[in-house]
Amino acid sequence: MSEIRLDLLKNRYTLIAPERLHRPDFYKHQEQPKISEAACPFCEGNETMTPPEIFAMRSNEANAPHWLTRVVPNLFKAVQIELEDRSRRQGLFESIPGVGAHEVLIDSPSHTHDCSNLNVNEIENWLKSIIRRITDLKKDTRLVYLSVFKNHGINGGATQEHPHTQILALPIMPKTELAFLKHNMEYYRLHGRGKLQDIVENEKFSKDNRVIGERGNFIAFCPFASSFPFEVMIAPTKNLANLDACDSDDTKDLSALLKETFAKLNSQLGDFDYNLYFKLSPLNSNFENEIYMPYLQKNFRFSLSIIPRNYRFGGFELSSEMMINPVAPEECANLLNAKE
Repeated sequence: MSEIRLDLLKNRYTLIAPERLHRPDFYKHQEQPKISEAACPFCEGNETMTPPEIFAMRSNEANAPHWLTRVVPNLFKAVQIELEDRSRRQGLFESIPGVGAHEVLIDSPSHTHDCSNLNVNEIENWLKSIIRRITDLKKDTRLVYLSVFKNHGINGGATQEHPHTQILALPIMPKTELAFLKHNMEYYRLHGRGKLQDIVENEKFSKDNRVIGERGNFIAFCPFASSFPFEVMIAPTKNLANLDACDSDDTKDLSALLKETFAKLNSQLGDFDYNLYFKLSPLNSNFENEIYMPYLQKNFRFSLSIIPRNYRFGGFELSSEMMINPVAPEECANLLNAKE
């Protein structure tokens, strides 16, 4: 039976409709175009095929082989750090130059090892590299919003086979993020807690059992109003507003939980296409977010979402901004928790 659920975090509805699972085109897997390692700009030994590195985990000279992770400017960058942040008006319309940072984190020297088959230490190196970039990008006070995401597989929008992560920082806050900060502040003023804090507590003690794993100060669960089948969120069980607030134990625990989560997803979905993204607190204060900044340590928690892309959406979702999910999150959690 169908059910309309409210996503408390995003303040939008999801339609859980199991009947849609039987559509004939529910999932058509497309293969990623193959590229040889010799021609791959992200493979070890091909460092001259990328712009000079911004950061790398290595013990030798820059832009040479023998690295663990590597960050370079995106060759096809959406924004440029060199531009001046100055708005322009044309009658009713306002714009600013495309100021910002657009970087690529090469997750590993391996051409085939993604998060699903990296070991825990390699995932920890990946997380530490993201933290280093957050710390560095904060120094540019023009930058206020940070998007960290992975596209894996052709259905996930990946154009490069070698596993990598994109880091994109902007001088403005997306309207959806500003709306979240506003609603989260209103919720905090009513309850003395942030939305995600209450969601995590509810999931931990819910009889519906959507939790699929816990490690240290982190919990993994299938959200109540999941937009996609087998969607998983990982969130802290304490107030950590940004990834760079994690200590070494937190980073180790998050790495281990992420490894366990991918193992469970792989057991049900095989080698699946996905999007992974972090929801992080603002990098810096500006006129848009300054009223929320003093409270972030009390009411904001970062999160990580994994969205398997095994379901295509169409006109209804685009026109209503309301997703149809054909598999209830409780059923997904039950399958992910099943013993082999």
